[in-house]
Amino acid sequence: MATTTISRAERLDARLTREEKELIETAASLRGTSASDFVRMATREAALSTIREHEVLVLSKKAKRAFVEALLKPPKPTARAFAAARRLKERTV
Repeated sequence: MATTTISRAERLDARLTREEKELIETAASLRGTSASDFVRMATREAALSTIREHEVLVLSKKAKRAFVEALLKPPKPTARAFAAARRLKERTV
């Protein structure tokens, strides 16, 4: 079985109270891991959860209906929209 080595060259320092450190060490011990690995994994889980919360847009039924209708029946472009598209094309070509 091949083993993959992961290089962990980056550092992140944090100051803790004695109680926080003891709490982390106790939790890490219960999971059978080091305090460092416990903090790394818990922090990763919290970061991924926070990112997911900000990536997902939750809409009310009324807003969902309006969104779907706008996708299915988009409004006709106005003269201002055509002018903006023309300016964008001139800048990017």
